[in-house]
Amino acid sequence: MLTIAVQLGFVLGAVASAASGLSDRVPNRTLICCGAIGASAANVALLLASGFELALPLRFLTGVFLAAVYPAAMKEVSTWFMRGRGQALGVMIGALTLGSALPHAVGIFGQMQWEQVIVITSVMTAVGGLLILLVKGKGAYSFARRPFRFSVAFNSLRNRDVVLANLGYMGHMWELYAMWAFVGAFIASLPSISSEALSSGLAFVCIGVGALGCLVGGVLGDRLGRAKSALICLVFSGGTVLFLGLFYNMLATPVVIVLCAVWGFWVIADSAQFSALVTERADPIYVGGALSLQLAFGYLTTMATLWLVPTLVAHVSWNAALISLVIGPVVGIVAMRLAISRDRKNQQ
Repeated sequence: MLTIAVQLGFVLGAVASAASGLSDRVPNRTLICCGAIGASAANVALLLASGFELALPLRFLTGVFLAAVYPAAMKEVSTWFMRGRGQALGVMIGALTLGSALPHAVGIFGQMQWEQVIVITSVMTAVGGLLILLVKGKGAYSFARRPFRFSVAFNSLRNRDVVLANLGYMGHMWELYAMWAFVGAFIASLPSISSEALSSGLAFVCIGVGALGCLVGGVLGDRLGRAKSALICLVFSGGTVLFLGLFYNMLATPVVIVLCAVWGFWVIADSAQFSALVTERADPIYVGGALSLQLAFGYLTTMATLWLVPTLVAHVSWNAALISLVIGPVVGIVAMRLAISRDRKNQQ
């Protein structure tokens, strides 16, 4: 519930940002800094929480503030690149991937008190927000700002290319956050995994390798096209989790770990391409709002699998939980095939 509260806060924050025009009116770096400082404050306030009554709204607020950081960061990176934009966004999301893996790395050296984790992550969040202010100059491909008009907040949803990118992203997110959230628990359930430190270290590797996947996905996107690159990644990640779901308990533990690392590599590799599609296909005046909406749809999807996976593990099996994640890549593959067909028709 604490994790889902963050996701829900992010969804509502992203929708509010798009609807209010905030993401297209406020300078990216200002928005990133304010969002990071707000998230840091909400995070450190957990030290005052004695139960769910205060912890849940604080987690929700953390998500709201983070919704000011992520879309604005992608928009900011996009203003510096036209050629190679997919690779540039891939590097940024690769940093996100490493950040998501770091908590597992902590477990390698033994458990820390949760209060220490909260203080450390809050300080890092605030420092990250201040660092963006050190960036000087202006990207050569900046997007125009617009006056606020509530009626145009969701105009991007009338663009079929953007809608297909959003559907692909939702399929991607169905799988991604469930993998990140539960791969450590899955590894810990395997035979011959004898310690929590070992499972934490392996989980760090299986998630962290996705940073390289982001770079590869970005290179593929710039060379083959966004939709084709995303399609390739979805096929590999969906195929890997399907194979794991069907056969993991028939395989030796080292083989399962290797497959989890392959899964972690491909499961995030397509993420930047969905965002790059939006920056290239949406009306430039409303790119910030379009990115915020895409992320809102994606994070809304994660709430379903964050609830579904542990429920299936508890009442059915890990096999069923893993196989349920294949739904996301299937949806994404269909959306990307339609996007590729539209590209071919437009080129004729």
